[in-house]
Amino acid sequence: MTHPAWTDDLAHWLRLERTPGVGSGTARKLLAAFGLPQNIFSASHAALREVVSERVAEALLAPVSDGIRTLTDRTLEWAEQPGNRVLTLADTDYPQALLDITDPPCILYVKGRTDLLSSPALAVVGSRNATAQGISNAEKFSETLSQAGLTIISGMALGIDAAAHHGGLRGAGSTVAVIGTGANIIYPTRNRALAHMIAEGGCIVSEYALGTPVMSANFPRRNRIISGLAQGVLVVEAAAQSGSLITARLAAEQGRDVFAIPGSIHSPLSKGCHLLIKQGAKLVESAQDVLDELKHPGSLQPAPASAALPAVGIASSVLKALGHDPADLDTLAARCELDIAALHAELLTLELDGHIEMLPGGLVRRLATS
Repeated sequence: MTHPAWTDDLAHWLRLERTPGVGSGTARKLLAAFGLPQNIFSASHAALREVVSERVAEALLAPVSDGIRTLTDRTLEWAEQPGNRVLTLADTDYPQALLDITDPPCILYVKGRTDLLSSPALAVVGSRNATAQGISNAEKFSETLSQAGLTIISGMALGIDAAAHHGGLRGAGSTVAVIGTGANIIYPTRNRALAHMIAEGGCIVSEYALGTPVMSANFPRRNRIISGLAQGVLVVEAAAQSGSLITARLAAEQGRDVFAIPGSIHSPLSKGCHLLIKQGAKLVESAQDVLDELKHPGSLQPAPASAALPAVGIASSVLKALGHDPADLDTLAARCELDIAALHAELLTLELDGHIEMLPGGLVRRLATS
């Protein structure tokens, strides 16, 4: 099947992007010199050689491959499905925020609400192996900020990303997932249901051609889009070597605000946030802190009532002895003057009621209740 209308438009964009030796930087140089992609492919060899190497010039002048024709047809068929769009740098709906970064994608594959790509937004990122408190913080912050009108941007990974998307979907700002595969591939598969919810009420966007499989190098690269679409980046929980710190660094380079939620000095997943704060990131204790810094006009809804704490008795004493930093069982038992068996019974009740969480290494941590 052929689509003549695309022969003069998207086919040229796809052909440019897939030409051997043409990366995003070279593509932008060519576009700056010749305008639209069709002008590049109709240019003379001599004109091309003024911009690119001999090898790239020959590749640009080579006949259109069957692979490009197949990709073009597949892309058009995908774009004809409800809710799907393909945006190029020449489209009026291409998000202005990405045009302002140093390395904007030439093509965006969009599934869902394209308008969200140009809405006031905050990126919320963090660890894939998040704690229960981190998940709760990401979801509650994202819900509150979305209700105030900010679109929540994240990467649809497990952990903090997924929690941020869930929270964003519950507010008017909704959410955008920037993925590292083709837009027709869901990864990780555990987020399949979440992906469907985002496609219905939010937006999924990728710079990678349809069918692009999971490749580890693509995920750090897509982070520049996560930060680029947003006015700022909030890091909820991150280890010292977390990929979330890449997003934060890119945000700073792009002139975006960087926020971080502090945590316990004993938690490995607080190290990255504390490092960012030392480097100048804004310490965040509430969603209002973010709105004030961004000067966003949205107003916050009243906070829901806190979970009821144990009134009196041993459970209340255990929470008081635990404090707000993680503690091992032996230390906590000594503080409470309980034997391990009795302590285990109280901790089980507190965990079921949502007051504590068990951490790796036999540590116990109290959860925030508001």
